[in-house]
Amino acid sequence: FQVFGLGNKTYEHFNAMGKYVDKRLEELGAQRIFELGLGDDDGNLEEDFITWREQFWPAVCEHFGVEATGEESSIRQYELVVHTDVNMNKIYTGEMGRLKSYENQKPPFDAKNPFLAQVTENRKLNEGGERHLMHLELDISNSKIRYESGDHVAVYPANDSALVNQIGEILGTDLDTIMSLNNLDEESNKKHPFPCPTSYRTALTYYLDITNPPRTNVLYELAQYATDPGEQERLRKMASSAPEGKALYLSWVVEARRNILAILQDMPSLRPPIDHLCELLPRLQARYYSIASSSKVHPNAIHICAVTVEYETKTGRLNKGVATNWLKNKVPKEKGSSSLVPMYVRKSQFRLPFKPSTPVIMIGPGTGIAPFIGFIQERAWLKQQGKEVGETVLYYGCRHQREDYLYREELARFQQEGVLSQLNVAFSRDQAEKVYVQHLLKKNKENIWKLINEGNAHIYVCGDARNMARDVQNTFYEIVAEFGNMSQPQAVDYVKKLMTKGRYSLDVWS
Repeated sequence: FQVFGLGNKTYEHFNAMGKYVDKRLEELGAQRIFELGLGDDDGNLEEDFITWREQFWPAVCEHFGVEATGEESSIRQYELVVHTDVNMNKIYTGEMGRLKSYENQKPPFDAKNPFLAQVTENRKLNEGGERHLMHLELDISNSKIRYESGDHVAVYPANDSALVNQIGEILGTDLDTIMSLNNLDEESNKKHPFPCPTSYRTALTYYLDITNPPRTNVLYELAQYATDPGEQERLRKMASSAPEGKALYLSWVVEARRNILAILQDMPSLRPPIDHLCELLPRLQARYYSIASSSKVHPNAIHICAVTVEYETKTGRLNKGVATNWLKNKVPKEKGSSSLVPMYVRKSQFRLPFKPSTPVIMIGPGTGIAPFIGFIQERAWLKQQGKEVGETVLYYGCRHQREDYLYREELARFQQEGVLSQLNVAFSRDQAEKVYVQHLLKKNKENIWKLINEGNAHIYVCGDARNMARDVQNTFYEIVAEFGNMSQPQAVDYVKKLMTKGRYSLDVWS
């Protein structure tokens, strides 16, 4: 057996599953052929894999007594079938599972059968600054969808039609051709790479990821179609494990954020058949957002808080986040398809304490505030029901008080009503030195310790995993060590125990 794990080192349990499977297989008596590989998506996952694979194949050949031929051949996995007389009712137009599932919707709704929710509200949350932060409301009435505060909503976005059209133009293809890609391995349970039959336009719009920089295996397969020997060599080099090839891939593809369209534009001789390109590109994935509402208050709606992603690359191109820009353009209309969002709910472990009287400390800068809007709404509702509600403490942060203070009016109202016991806001760029949520936690350390130690408070952290979540956790170690009279290792152990007891929860992304 052999294990290669996919992880991201900004997360505390880096590659835990890969490590566990590797160890467990050994315990069960399986024989390891080559050492465990650990991919890190915070760095360059692709490079980690190529480096590992380089030594993996010789180990496999040696173990099984196989001689490597040294020739790498490219074999297609799917064959193209072009349909000229197919019944238009049998063609997929963007559905994720069952044909026509968007026309006749049937619960239960999940990843293979998303619900088409109407956007009933889409407003800009920030008053200034370059970014566009937005609040959307999705109507889930008549869907039988249930959610709890802290759950995630998954949405299936569509790619920008301008990018799709440009790919069609460059490859000289009629995008409305109806085709199927059929698996050549008849035994395989994966008959097609995406729902077929469909058109190239539908595949490139709803099913394929055309905006992320392609992985090296895609470049390797495409190289055969470059008619210029220099461009062909360059593509092969970037897909190799040679140090200069890796460096070239890192600078030319990853750091320059070149997507497939940019690569085709910058390599004029590279003109692959569109069907092979569609076979190679990865599937377009659902995007997850922390739900920014409580089902106790909004049983028929799911609220989303998001920031549009838009940046200029080193090549001067403007790259836009697929889902956030697609959501930004969802205008609430009278039952118009332009305002429909395919979605489903993913359950989460991010939950309010069972007893309403338990204090909560919520830390969520930026759009990390999303689940806490739901939490506070729910605590307000519990209070209205006559329940005894414990202290509700929020630590929020943004760049400028006057520009991107999200949900400012709502938070002020919750504070006036006495639902929000403390509202601590850090404005990182309103003064010479940066002030973040962890600085405010340090400022109120005695109160924090009292809530944790005497009040049995639950701690929630939502937002950026790379810096914020780590800095916040380190701050808790300091507070616990100082006020609990513990050594650093004891304090770390104390916080870890809070996590295992479900009193310190994270909802973070990288």
